[in-house]
Amino acid sequence: MTEVQPSFITPLVESDPRLVQFGRVSVAHQYTAARTETVNYGNVHGIGIIAANRYEFDVIQPAYIQHNSAAAADGFGDTTISAKARIVSGNAQHGNYIVSALLGHTFATGSYKNGALTDSFSPTLAAALGIKKRFDVESTLGGAMPTGKIATQGRSIAWNALTQFHANPHVWLELENNATFYFSGSHDGKMQNFVTPAAFYVARRASWKPTHPFWIINGGMQIATSGFHTYNHNLIAETRLIF
Repeated sequence: MTEVQPSFITPLVESDPRLVQFGRVSVAHQYTAARTETVNYGNVHGIGIIAANRYEFDVIQPAYIQHNSAAAADGFGDTTISAKARIVSGNAQHGNYIVSALLGHTFATGSYKNGALTDSFSPTLAAALGIKKRFDVESTLGGAMPTGKIATQGRSIAWNALTQFHANPHVWLELENNATFYFSGSHDGKMQNFVTPAAFYVARRASWKPTHPFWIINGGMQIATSGFHTYNHNLIAETRLIF
Protein backbone atom coordinates (compact mmCIF):
# COMPACT_ATOMS: atom_id res chain seq x y z
CA MET A 1 0.00 0.00 0.00
CA THR A 2 2.95 2.36 0.50
CA GLU A 3 3.38 2.36 -3.27
CA VAL A 4 -0.14 3.59 -4.02
CA GLN A 5 -1.20 5.86 -1.13
CA PRO A 6 0.16 8.59 1.21
CA SER A 7 2.12 7.83 4.40
CA PHE A 8 0.11 9.94 6.86
CA ILE A 9 -0.93 9.06 10.43
CA THR A 10 -4.40 7.71 11.27
CA PRO A 11 -6.45 10.56 12.88
CA LEU A 12 -7.53 10.42 16.51
CA VAL A 13 -11.29 10.76 15.85
CA GLU A 14 -11.85 11.09 12.12
CA SER A 15 -11.90 8.00 9.88
CA ASP A 16 -8.66 7.36 7.99
CA PRO A 17 -9.09 7.64 4.19
CA ARG A 18 -6.14 5.26 3.70
CA LEU A 19 -6.15 1.46 3.83
CA VAL A 20 -4.36 0.49 7.04
CA GLN A 21 -3.78 -2.87 8.76
CA PHE A 22 -3.86 -2.32 12.51
CA GLY A 23 -4.76 -3.31 16.05
CA ARG A 24 -6.00 -0.33 18.05
CA VAL A 25 -6.68 -0.09 21.80
CA SER A 26 -8.43 3.09 22.95
CA VAL A 27 -9.83 4.50 26.20
CA ALA A 28 -11.96 7.68 26.41
CA HIS A 29 -12.74 9.65 29.56
CA GLN A 30 -15.47 12.28 29.24
CA TYR A 31 -18.12 14.25 31.08
CA THR A 32 -21.75 14.28 29.96
CA ALA A 33 -23.83 17.44 29.80
CA ALA A 34 -25.05 16.57 33.31
CA ARG A 35 -21.39 16.49 34.49
CA THR A 36 -21.43 12.69 34.90
CA GLU A 37 -18.01 11.10 34.51
CA THR A 38 -18.00 8.32 31.88
CA VAL A 39 -15.16 6.01 30.86
CA ASN A 40 -15.30 4.10 27.58
CA TYR A 41 -12.95 1.12 27.33
CA GLY A 42 -12.69 0.41 23.60
CA ASN A 43 -13.97 3.72 22.22
CA VAL A 44 -15.26 2.31 18.91
CA HIS A 45 -11.90 0.95 17.74
CA GLY A 46 -10.63 -2.56 17.07
CA ILE A 47 -8.86 -4.43 14.26
CA GLY A 48 -8.45 -3.59 10.58
CA ILE A 49 -7.28 -5.97 7.84
CA ILE A 50 -6.35 -5.12 4.25
CA ALA A 51 -8.09 -7.79 2.17
CA ALA A 52 -7.02 -6.70 -1.31
CA ASN A 53 -5.40 -3.88 -3.24
CA ARG A 54 -8.45 -1.65 -2.79
CA TYR A 55 -10.31 -2.99 0.25
CA GLU A 56 -10.03 -2.95 4.05
CA PHE A 57 -12.37 -4.60 6.55
CA ASP A 58 -12.64 -3.58 10.21
CA VAL A 59 -14.16 -5.33 13.20
CA ILE A 60 -14.95 -3.15 16.22
CA GLN A 61 -15.73 -5.13 19.34
CA PRO A 62 -18.23 -3.83 21.95
CA ALA A 63 -16.72 -1.25 24.27
CA TYR A 64 -17.25 -1.47 28.02
CA ILE A 65 -18.87 1.72 29.33
CA GLN A 66 -18.46 2.76 32.95
CA HIS A 67 -20.85 5.55 33.99
CA ASN A 68 -19.79 6.23 37.59
CA SER A 69 -23.40 7.12 38.33
CA ALA A 70 -26.39 5.39 39.87
CA ALA A 71 -28.54 6.81 37.06
CA ALA A 72 -27.12 4.41 34.46
CA ALA A 73 -25.88 0.81 34.56
CA ASP A 74 -22.39 -0.08 33.32
CA GLY A 75 -22.22 -2.51 30.42
CA PHE A 76 -21.05 -3.30 26.91
CA GLY A 77 -21.90 -1.21 23.87
CA ASP A 78 -22.63 -2.09 20.24
CA THR A 79 -20.63 -4.13 17.71
CA THR A 80 -19.59 -2.64 14.35
CA ILE A 81 -18.16 -4.02 11.14
CA SER A 82 -17.10 -1.80 8.25
CA ALA A 83 -15.67 -1.96 4.76
CA LYS A 84 -13.47 0.64 3.06
CA ALA A 85 -12.80 0.96 -0.67
CA ARG A 86 -9.88 2.99 -2.05
CA ILE A 87 -11.29 4.91 -5.02
CA VAL A 88 -8.19 6.77 -6.21
CA SER A 89 -4.83 7.62 -4.64
CA GLY A 90 -1.18 8.46 -5.17
CA ASN A 91 1.90 8.25 -2.95
CA ALA A 92 4.25 11.14 -2.17
CA GLN A 93 5.84 10.88 -5.63
CA HIS A 94 2.50 10.80 -7.43
CA GLY A 95 0.33 13.54 -5.93
CA ASN A 96 0.19 12.46 -2.26
CA TYR A 97 -3.61 12.15 -2.12
CA ILE A 98 -6.40 9.64 -1.56
CA VAL A 99 -10.19 9.39 -1.85
CA SER A 100 -12.08 6.47 -0.27
CA ALA A 101 -15.60 5.31 0.49
CA LEU A 102 -16.60 3.58 3.74
CA LEU A 103 -19.71 1.70 4.82
CA GLY A 104 -20.25 0.58 8.39
CA HIS A 105 -22.97 -1.51 9.97
CA THR A 106 -23.55 -1.28 13.71
CA PHE A 107 -25.39 -4.11 15.47
CA ALA A 108 -27.46 -3.08 18.49
CA THR A 109 -25.76 -5.46 20.93
CA GLY A 110 -25.45 -3.01 23.82
CA SER A 111 -26.53 -4.05 27.30
CA TYR A 112 -28.44 -1.93 29.85
CA LYS A 113 -29.14 0.82 27.28
CA ASN A 114 -25.41 1.27 26.54
CA GLY A 115 -26.04 1.08 22.81
CA ALA A 116 -28.51 2.07 20.12
CA LEU A 117 -32.13 0.93 19.97
CA THR A 118 -31.71 -0.63 16.51
CA ASP A 119 -29.00 -1.50 14.00
CA SER A 120 -27.72 1.31 11.78
CA PHE A 121 -25.70 1.99 8.64
CA SER A 122 -23.01 4.68 8.32
CA PRO A 123 -21.85 5.58 4.78
CA THR A 124 -18.87 7.95 4.60
CA LEU A 125 -16.75 9.63 1.94
CA ALA A 126 -13.14 10.40 3.00
CA ALA A 127 -10.28 12.31 1.35
CA ALA A 128 -6.76 13.51 2.19
CA LEU A 129 -4.06 15.59 0.51
CA GLY A 130 -0.40 16.04 1.44
CA ILE A 131 1.01 19.58 1.27
CA LYS A 132 4.76 19.75 0.72
CA LYS A 133 6.61 17.30 3.00
CA ARG A 134 5.30 17.96 6.51
CA PHE A 135 1.61 18.92 6.26
CA ASP A 136 -1.57 17.21 5.18
CA VAL A 137 -5.28 18.04 5.29
CA GLU A 138 -8.08 15.48 5.55
CA SER A 139 -11.86 15.50 5.66
CA THR A 140 -14.78 13.08 5.90
CA LEU A 141 -18.51 13.48 5.33
CA GLY A 142 -20.90 10.77 6.45
CA GLY A 143 -24.10 9.92 8.22
CA ALA A 144 -25.73 7.58 10.72
CA MET A 145 -28.93 5.93 9.49
CA PRO A 146 -30.77 3.73 12.00
CA THR A 147 -32.85 0.91 10.54
CA GLY A 148 -35.83 1.71 12.77
CA LYS A 149 -37.33 3.87 15.54
CA ILE A 150 -36.29 7.02 13.66
CA ALA A 151 -38.63 9.26 15.63
CA THR A 152 -36.78 8.34 18.81
CA GLN A 153 -33.20 7.95 17.60
CA GLY A 154 -33.13 10.40 14.71
CA ARG A 155 -30.49 10.56 12.00
CA SER A 156 -27.26 12.55 11.86
CA ILE A 157 -24.64 13.87 9.45
CA ALA A 158 -21.02 14.13 10.61
CA TRP A 159 -18.43 16.39 8.96
CA ASN A 160 -14.83 16.20 10.14
CA ALA A 161 -11.82 18.17 8.95
CA LEU A 162 -8.23 18.24 10.17
CA THR A 163 -4.66 19.22 9.52
CA GLN A 164 -1.56 17.26 10.53
CA PHE A 165 2.06 18.34 10.98
CA HIS A 166 4.92 15.85 10.77
CA ALA A 167 7.29 17.48 13.26
CA ASN A 168 10.06 14.86 13.09
CA PRO A 169 10.44 11.10 12.33
CA HIS A 170 8.74 10.21 15.62
CA VAL A 171 6.25 13.02 16.34
CA TRP A 172 3.04 14.06 14.58
CA LEU A 173 0.69 16.85 15.72
CA GLU A 174 -2.94 17.19 14.71
CA LEU A 175 -5.87 19.58 15.02
CA GLU A 176 -9.34 18.25 14.20
CA ASN A 177 -12.78 19.80 13.96
CA ASN A 178 -15.66 17.37 14.53
CA ALA A 179 -19.20 18.55 13.73
CA THR A 180 -22.46 16.55 13.94
CA PHE A 181 -25.86 17.73 12.66
CA TYR A 182 -29.02 16.02 13.98
CA PHE A 183 -32.32 15.36 12.19
CA SER A 184 -35.47 14.00 13.86
CA GLY A 185 -35.26 12.39 17.28
CA SER A 186 -34.72 14.24 20.55
CA HIS A 187 -31.89 16.37 19.09
CA ASP A 188 -33.74 17.42 15.93
CA GLY A 189 -32.33 20.63 14.44
CA LYS A 190 -29.34 20.78 16.78
CA MET A 191 -25.61 20.46 16.10
CA GLN A 192 -22.58 19.89 18.25
CA ASN A 193 -18.99 20.80 17.44
CA PHE A 194 -15.65 19.84 18.97
CA VAL A 195 -12.11 21.06 18.44
CA THR A 196 -9.69 18.20 19.01
CA PRO A 197 -5.93 18.73 19.42
CA ALA A 198 -3.90 15.50 19.38
CA ALA A 199 -0.29 14.25 19.40
CA PHE A 200 1.26 10.99 18.17
CA TYR A 201 4.57 9.35 19.03
CA VAL A 202 5.81 6.75 16.53
CA ALA A 203 8.16 4.13 18.01
CA ARG A 204 10.28 2.54 15.28
CA ARG A 205 13.84 1.38 14.78
CA ALA A 206 16.49 3.40 12.98
CA SER A 207 16.46 1.04 9.99
CA TRP A 208 12.65 1.27 9.67
CA LYS A 209 11.04 1.33 6.22
CA PRO A 210 7.41 2.11 5.31
CA THR A 211 6.75 -1.62 4.79
CA HIS A 212 7.85 -2.48 8.36
CA PRO A 213 5.47 -2.70 11.38
CA PHE A 214 5.54 0.13 13.91
CA TRP A 215 3.95 1.12 17.19
CA ILE A 216 2.14 4.38 18.02
CA ILE A 217 1.23 6.00 21.34
CA ASN A 218 -1.18 8.90 20.98
CA GLY A 219 -3.78 10.99 22.73
CA GLY A 220 -5.89 14.12 22.59
CA MET A 221 -9.01 15.82 23.88
CA GLN A 222 -12.33 16.74 22.30
CA ILE A 223 -13.34 20.20 23.54
CA ALA A 224 -16.92 21.35 22.90
CA THR A 225 -17.23 24.68 21.06
CA SER A 226 -21.01 24.59 20.46
CA GLY A 227 -23.74 25.59 22.88
CA PHE A 228 -25.34 22.16 22.58
CA HIS A 229 -23.16 19.14 23.32
CA THR A 230 -23.90 15.70 24.72
CA TYR A 231 -20.44 15.47 26.33
CA ASN A 232 -17.28 17.55 26.81
CA HIS A 233 -13.58 17.33 27.63
CA ASN A 234 -13.33 13.87 26.12
CA LEU A 235 -9.77 12.75 26.90
CA ILE A 236 -8.69 9.93 24.57
CA ALA A 237 -5.60 7.76 25.12
CA GLU A 238 -4.57 5.09 22.61
CA THR A 239 -1.93 2.65 21.53
CA ARG A 240 -1.77 1.17 18.03
CA LEU A 241 0.20 -1.50 16.20
CA ILE A 242 0.43 -0.96 12.44
CA PHE A 243 1.51 -4.08 10.55
